[in-house]
Order: sequence, then C-alpha cells, then structure tokens
Amino acid sequence: MVGSETVELVPSAMAAGGRALARQPSGRVVFVEGALPGERVRARLVAEKRDFAEAVTVEVLAPSPARVAPPCPALAEGCGGCTWQHVDAVHQVELKAAVVVDALRRTGGLANPPTPLPWPLSGPALRTSARLVVGTDGRAGHRQRATGGDRPGAGPVPTGSCLAAHPLLEDLIVHGRYPGADEVVLRVSAATGERLVLVRPASAAAAAVMPPGTKGAGAGEGRAPWLHEEVAGARLRVTAGSFFQPGPVAAEALVGAVDEAIGDSLGDSLGDGLGGATGDRTGPAGGGPGEGPGGPGSGSGGHLLDAYAGVGLFGAVLGARHGARVTAVERSPSAAADARANLAGIDAHVLEIEVGRWRPRGAPVDVVVADPARSGLGRPGTTALARSAAPRLVLVSCDPASLARDSALLAQFGFSLSALWLVDAFPHTFHVETVARFDR
Repeated sequence: MVGSETVELVPSAMAAGGRALARQPSGRVVFVEGALPGERVRARLVAEKRDFAEAVTVEVLAPSPARVAPPCPALAEGCGGCTWQHVDAVHQVELKAAVVVDALRRTGGLANPPTPLPWPLSGPALRTSARLVVGTDGRAGHRQRATGGDRPGAGPVPTGSCLAAHPLLEDLIVHGRYPGADEVVLRVSAATGERLVLVRPASAAAAAVMPPGTKGAGAGEGRAPWLHEEVAGARLRVTAGSFFQPGPVAAEALVGAVDEAIGDSLGDSLGDGLGGATGDRTGPAGGGPGEGPGGPGSGSGGHLLDAYAGVGLFGAVLGARHGARVTAVERSPSAAADARANLAGIDAHVLEIEVGRWRPRGAPVDVVVADPARSGLGRPGTTALARSAAPRLVLVSCDPASLARDSALLAQFGFSLSALWLVDAFPHTFHVETVARFDR
C-alpha cells in the first residue's frame, strides 16, 4: 500500500530531476529520492502511476562509495535548496554528465552524443542571488523539500547558514527580515559589495529590516535598484529583476566555455572592441523585429548574435574580446535596459523583442549564442535563429530535457551537435548547465 509499503531496490542510473532510477522484479520503474546508482536501499512507496512508481529512501542497506554525510544541517530540517549533498563533489559532476547524455539519446534521438567535458571553475561556485519565500515571522528561506510525489511545502526553512550562498548573500538570508512579504529576490555583488532586495508584494518593502547599505524596493514599484558585478574583466549592471547567472564564478566559466565553443567563428581579430562604438541604436519601441535601418555592419571580429541576451553578459565580454559587432535580442525591459548600459562601450545593437520575432537584416551573422530559459529554444526560437544562416550556434542550457528537445529541432535545420561542455554552476543540486556547439 502506498505510504506504508517498503521495497528493496538497487538503482541503476540517475534520472533527470535528481532521483535514482530502479526497477522492481516485475519490471516496473521506480524513481527513488535519496538513493544513488549501485546502492541497495529500502524505500517507501509514496506514489503509483500507470507506468511507474515513486519512492523515498528510508534506509541505505549497501551504500555507494560516492555517498557522503550532508555538510549542511538545513537539509535534515527539510530545506529544498541543495538536495544532492549526500553525493561527493566529483561524482555529482559524473552523474550530471550521465543524465545529459541519456537525455540526448532518449529525447534528442542522438545515437552517439558527445561526452560532456567538465569546464573548470576558478573557485567555489557560490551564489550571489536567490529567490526565497518568506514566513509569517518575516524570515526568508528556501522552500521545504518535496517528499516523493508531494509538492514542495509552502513555507520556508529558516537557517543560520547557507552552504551555497556567498557570505554577503548569506547575511541577507540569515539576518534580513521581510514582514508582510510573500517572496524576496536577494542579490549581492562579489566585486563591489553592493546588496539589494526586491520585495513582493511591494507594500511590504517599507517594513523590511536589512543590513546597513542594502538597497531595497517593492516589485512593480517603479524602477528597481541595480548593482554592478564583474565577470571576465567586464563591469556589468544588473537590476534586481533581471536574469543573471547564479554567481560570477559560474558566469565566468560559462563565458569561457562559450568562447571555446565559438572557436574561430568570429575570426582571429582579438581587439578591445572599443573603436567605432555605436552603442544602442533603438529604444524600447524602436526598430521592430529586424536590426534597425540598414542593419549593423560587420566588425573586425565578425557579427555575433546574442539571443536571450539577458543583461548582455556574453555580448559584453566576447564582443569586446573579439572586436565583434553584437546584436543582442532580449524581451525583458529590465534586462534589455541593463544590456544597453553594459554594451554601450562596444559596437552593439539591442533589440527588445521576443527571439521568435527576430528577422535577419544587414550583415550576415557569423555565430549565434543563445541562452534561453529552462524551457529551451522551442520551435519559435529555433526557427528564428536558423534564419540567421550562421554556420555555428552555441546553446547554453540549464535543463537536459530541453537541450535534447532543442537538439532534435536544430537537426531539422541542418545543425549537428559537435561538442559539449558541462559547467557545474549549481553544486550540491541536480541542476546542470551545459554549453553545446552546433555546426551546419
């Protein structure tokens, strides 16, 4: 009976979503929370579907050599932030790579996908931003961990420390108080020490109690505050509500992997990208879905299309590094405004539109870099970017399933996956970032 029945299982692999995959003698698949491949565990069945069941580990009978004691006490208290703490760091990366390859085979239809190459990090990938829920006492924390088929709990798990957070962010989590809020977005800068808080609902912002010097605002309350971060030599403005990578160490690693994937697509010129800068040529309502009147010309380092550009991270660093002309496409008004500021010193053009509405005009695109949301490019994004006629597309993905789906879609336009890198931007979790190079 579900809820009380226990079974012995030996998982054979890790599945997307962070649970281990096992089979009962009948052949039924069971997804097991808290187990590792090769272990023998006793697990309690918590849900039964038509084709599979879900279970939670209650006892590890024969542990994997990769199993370690979780270093953060908040996990035992139900925190849903870092649920892979029971896996040693090296094996975390190996398991993530295996999940990516399995998704490319099963969902992407690739018989022999490339093995993801781990990209080195310059230090601990501590997070400098977090979206947290707030309890009735005003304390913020990660949501309670889901158990089996259950949904995550509504309330936060307050903590006196956070394994994944930069010290400045940890201070906001532990000591900040946000009475009346349902949710807060916390963001800090490792480079400048700036800290900011975005409170939801906006009416709760006035009651927030934060460390001295912290900027605060309510969501939807006019212009949100911003801070500045530095990545690979570029100083970037990041507004509270704009998407940015989890921290500068992860961001720098992703920039490095993307540059490796770009290869020689932007030519051999490695100037500073400052000569003949034009900055932004469109306002929020200007230019339509193309690239503006006449379109951009080709810089000395070629033409880079930065799709789903966010605050312009890849365009700012790699445009300057290669002396390339950059076209940045980003639908978020907040992020597009940041991108205009961050790309102002190079030959760049920002379009505030959906990627699916983009149409090529002017000089040919030499390489596309795309960093979509977790859902991936999808059919509209893939179709639009394929129109660029660029021979190379570099896809940054934060979900193995969407990477696999996009790989299949890109294949319909003549792109083949030629190289793959893995960036462990979210240690102690099942989340994984990949950088994939597609050529045609």
